[in-house]
Amino acid sequence: MSDSAAKSYAAALLPGARALPTGPNAWLNRLRADALERANVLAVPSTRDEDWRFTDLAPLYKTAYQPADAPGTPSREAIEPLLVPEAGNRLVYVDGHFVPELSATGADGLSVSTVADSVRGAPGTAEAHLARHVGFEKDPFAAVNTAHLQHGAVITAPRGLRAERPVHVLFVSTRPDCASYPRVLVVVDRSAELTFIEDHVSLTDAAYFVNGVTEIAVGENAGVHHVRVQRESDRAFHIATCGVELARDARYVSQSISFGGRISRLNHNLRQAGEGTDCELDGLALIAGRQLADTHSSIDHAQPSGRSRQRHKCIVDGAAHAVFNGRIVVRRGAQRTDSSQSSRNLLLTGKAHVDTKPQLEILADDVKCAHGATVGQLDPDHIFYLRSRGLSEAAARNLLTYAFAAEIVDRVPVATLRARLEELVMRRTQAKA
Repeated sequence: MSDSAAKSYAAALLPGARALPTGPNAWLNRLRADALERANVLAVPSTRDEDWRFTDLAPLYKTAYQPADAPGTPSREAIEPLLVPEAGNRLVYVDGHFVPELSATGADGLSVSTVADSVRGAPGTAEAHLARHVGFEKDPFAAVNTAHLQHGAVITAPRGLRAERPVHVLFVSTRPDCASYPRVLVVVDRSAELTFIEDHVSLTDAAYFVNGVTEIAVGENAGVHHVRVQRESDRAFHIATCGVELARDARYVSQSISFGGRISRLNHNLRQAGEGTDCELDGLALIAGRQLADTHSSIDHAQPSGRSRQRHKCIVDGAAHAVFNGRIVVRRGAQRTDSSQSSRNLLLTGKAHVDTKPQLEILADDVKCAHGATVGQLDPDHIFYLRSRGLSEAAARNLLTYAFAAEIVDRVPVATLRARLEELVMRRTQAKA
């Protein structure tokens, strides 16, 4: 794709005759206008860009997907199996539009609302954080998302609140050939704790485009557990960025689990803004056919005494392709940093493909850092052991594959969601039994 064509495609993602959303709030209108200006200038990435050299977005660029004018109308029976009963607050979006009749808010002392309601009720929080943790100056997808900013979710935990129940934000796609722009802002004040489920699902097997941005600000001595599940159609395109900022002594734990998408990409970026932070990033991609799943992560240790642990796993079947690029930076002055990163990849066929690139950039001298990567197939000795105990070869392979994935899924703290994910992993790993 030529540079001019790439710029044309980025502009084509924006509505033509229809005006982008505007409202009475001047700063939000300026933010959208600035994002629109950048989106019209920036070129979408190609394999000539280093960060995208393993991920060819050419199939996405064949169609300039446009937002749906109105949400689809899935039945309550279709939505019910997707809901998490443990959740105290729930926001449901269908084809990019907020659906209040499927949502439930106002519980557990949290502020859970749409961007529009947040701007009307407490504009200071939104203004202080929106587009501050995920910039759009160099990212055309974030720029387009911000230009479309309208129906997003804002979740705020006040100082000292420890929410007993999780918040569930559910994004449902039902329509073919449309684009949606999920936006989530999570702000957790000092000494508060919150579990947040970000759930992307599909009720269609058609092609569509999801372009999401999530921003999370964790205050001093606060904690966030973030569960992100991506179950899009196998013909869909899913591009998302999550930006996290940690204040002094803050804690962030995440499980990011990806099953769907013809092409999916997650940029997961953490910045240590205060001393003594603690973060754990668990990731799992389970793909088959001709799917491509790409995860790029960045952990920026900018202050002393930070700790981070990252475990990322890929299970690749058929002719699918997985990509992992994990970068850990320890800046000058970030002494006593303790960081480790592991990338483990399981290939189930001879045509399956993985590109993995763990990276360490250390500019301080009093640190403890390690990284490593493995790519391989199931261990024949393990298969032989299980067969000697009476299992067929197919059953042995399926059991070992499931166990490989379960290490990540078992860390999901919400029982109902964990059980559903375990069932989905079981179905995927038992396909050849």
